[in-house]
Amino acid sequence: MSSAQRRDEDLVIDVAKASVVRGGKFLLRDVSWQVELDERWVVLGPNGAGKTTLMSLAAARLFPTTGTVHVLGEKLGRVDVHELRTRIGLSTVGLHDQIPPDETVRDVVVTASWAVIGRFRENYDPQDVRRAESLLTQLGAAALLERSYGTLSEGERKRVQIARALMTDPELLILDEPAAGLDLGGREDLVSRLGALAMDPDAPAMVVVTHHVEEIPDGFTHALVLRGGDVVAQGLLRQTVTGETLSAAFGLPLKVRYSNGRFTARAA
Repeated sequence: MSSAQRRDEDLVIDVAKASVVRGGKFLLRDVSWQVELDERWVVLGPNGAGKTTLMSLAAARLFPTTGTVHVLGEKLGRVDVHELRTRIGLSTVGLHDQIPPDETVRDVVVTASWAVIGRFRENYDPQDVRRAESLLTQLGAAALLERSYGTLSEGERKRVQIARALMTDPELLILDEPAAGLDLGGREDLVSRLGALAMDPDAPAMVVVTHHVEEIPDGFTHALVLRGGDVVAQGLLRQTVTGETLSAAFGLPLKVRYSNGRFTARAA
């Protein structure tokens, strides 16, 4: 097997010159991006940068207008996306609105085994229930098992959603703004737990979307920066998350600092 073939097999996401156009407007323009098995990526950019659109491509929930997208070795447009989606763990803001508020936390997580939201008459194996409980424990949410989802705080809901995304032992984990709406304590707790997950060699390839460099967990390896549907920069984390790059992306002179595995940014 050639080195090129081995590299192709290692690619979890392979976006090649992809554009997404809606109503005559480019949401993404000629984007190329590759994620390998052992990489942990953060996707940064202001509102309207195209971050969520790119994640929809990567999660096999949107097709490009032009260009090609391969996810887990499968080409969008030539694969059963419903089957492909079972191999991808996804947590988005939209998921919260679909979860019944009276559903127990245990059931919110375990129903991911059948790719459904809201438990009905399905029967789950004891090992599925044990896995759900183990994931909630790993994310510091073991005490929430019997709670109704609708009674949880924003930080508690985020942890439950991530446990659900991990339930099927996915090959790719995509977290779209996992720290959005959290207070400082909730954010720091979640970022710490995501950092621990990122440094687990058995964890899947990870992509986290955020507006804020302070939300980049320790252990992440690469970054992609977008603005207006275009790629501003991408590559190794510390070479990409710089004052120059973020100033170009956010349209404001910014100073970026890195210390003890974490970034901060402020106006220059």
